Formats: sequence, structure tokens, C-alpha cells
Amino acid sequence: MWTYFVHIMKTVTVRDLRNSFSMLEAWLLEGEDIRIEKRGRPIGVLRAWRSNTSMPPAKPDFAARRRAIWGDRVFTEEKVAEMRADELEGEEG
Repeated sequence: MWTYFVHIMKTVTVRDLRNSFSMLEAWLLEGEDIRIEKRGRPIGVLRAWRSNTSMPPAKPDFAARRRAIWGDRVFTEEKVAEMRADELEGEEG
């Protein structure tokens, strides 16, 4: 009964890929993944295209993070140089 849930990947050779692509295409359309071998050694996998209905993960909004931390403050060149000097002073000891 457990073998019902085991998915065995179909295996083809490079020659099959070249000469029998229509058969491989049919397998791909059915949702199969296909392992490609050359001289008995695996060299690649063809995966069936699976449309993902879920939304991709949201990208982080770095500008909103910066605004949350710093607000609308704009630092002058002198202030930045002063902050850098303070950081370097803290590292020296």
C-alpha cells in the first residue's frame, strides 16, 4: 500500500532525449519529472512546469525600515564625518 505514494522518477538517456522528445514532452505535460543519464550516470533532471498559484514571498521594504529607524532626518556631511570619527574612536579603545 505504501508504494502507492512513492514517486519513481522516469529515466531516459541522452539518445532518448534527442530521438524521442515527443514521448518526453507527453510525460512532462502529465507532470512527470525525468532524470537524464549518459552512459549510466545521471547528468540532469527535466522538471515539469508547475504553475504556482500562491503569491511569491514579499520583498522587504528597506525604505520603510529606514524611515522607521531614522524618520525624515537628513545628515550633513559634517555630522556624518563626526559620527564616523566617534565610531573609530570607540573601536580603538
